[in-house]
Amino acid sequence: MYRAKTIWRMLSPKRSQHRISNIFISSAYLLRDICLVSTFFLLATRIEPFVARITVTLELGSYRPVLVRLTLWSVYWWFQGLAFTGLWVIGHECGHGAFSSNKYICDILGSLLHTALLTPYWSWKYVHRRHHSNHASLEHDEVYIPRTRSELGLPQPRHDDGHFEEYFGDTPIYTMFMLVRQQVLAFPAYLWFNVSGQKSYPRWSNHFNPHSVMFSDDQRLGVILSDMAMISMTLLISHFCTTFGWLQVLKFYGIPWLAVNHWFVMITYLHHSDPILPHYRKGVWNFQRGAAATIDRDFLGWQGRFFLHDVAHFHVVHHFFPKMPWYHGEAATGYLRHVLGPHYHRSSLPVFKVLWHNYTVCQFIDDEDDVVFYRDRLGKLAKPLAS
Repeated sequence: MYRAKTIWRMLSPKRSQHRISNIFISSAYLLRDICLVSTFFLLATRIEPFVARITVTLELGSYRPVLVRLTLWSVYWWFQGLAFTGLWVIGHECGHGAFSSNKYICDILGSLLHTALLTPYWSWKYVHRRHHSNHASLEHDEVYIPRTRSELGLPQPRHDDGHFEEYFGDTPIYTMFMLVRQQVLAFPAYLWFNVSGQKSYPRWSNHFNPHSVMFSDDQRLGVILSDMAMISMTLLISHFCTTFGWLQVLKFYGIPWLAVNHWFVMITYLHHSDPILPHYRKGVWNFQRGAAATIDRDFLGWQGRFFLHDVAHFHVVHHFFPKMPWYHGEAATGYLRHVLGPHYHRSSLPVFKVLWHNYTVCQFIDDEDDVVFYRDRLGKLAKPLAS
């Protein structure tokens, strides 16, 4: 495969404009997202008065108001969760320096946006950039590191019959429980306990300890700033709970925040965990191989494009050029797809169906070989979901 710089030169000088951020365009997206969040919040404040009014006017029974209330709040949680995630994505772009060519603008806005959504901006930014620099490297990547055969205590291929029911023989109900747990808790668990992160780190490595091996000496101040911002946000949420009640905070902020965790984990899991995507050991890994070892997905149709800023639709080009603004992703992907040819991956399959399939079949990788793919519960190479 071509070198990354060669790939960009092949996109021609005319197309290099796609790497340039425009502060006015970026700010317009940010303003739009803030307006969406504010509008959804104001509409949500009308849910309880509306339910009370129609209950009296229409003389609804005892259970119908509950159904109406639950339906309206569910609609709010869905769309506010997407709008929150859109703001989180813009914070992510700030961490890459893609929002503006001005580093200080990126860091100030990114810190505000991520802190508001309980993400330690500086800490996550440092580690996430290293993820981009080492993507799909089993020795140096930062997240979604597959478990190996030996780590799970599985027999080596020459000693087994290809069946591991005793290791993976979980009921569908238990598997669903574990999947839901992943979707809700995986991101906080990664930040606090390095769950699914780089296995070479000491046991208690996390994003909040400025002396963690994740961070260099010149990054420790940023980690401390992130910690202070997170403490401030926690105190602010506590103040709101005292003032308005914890249930109100949960309804207006807590559940949409959980939705951010869900969408973020789902998007990133499906970007990095798929039967067709390889992982590399140090003998053969290089940047361009790692950057190509991800996949673009048609995620939630128009909602994914509008609310989530195409973060899932055009992710491959983001791994090659993380400083490129998200609003150039579609055009640049058209060129990159032509250059990469068969090395480019895209899926239009329903993402919730793919999530269940990949979670059940992508179980482990072999301890040997320089290029490895996921194996399923039978020890066979995992197969992608059929279209």
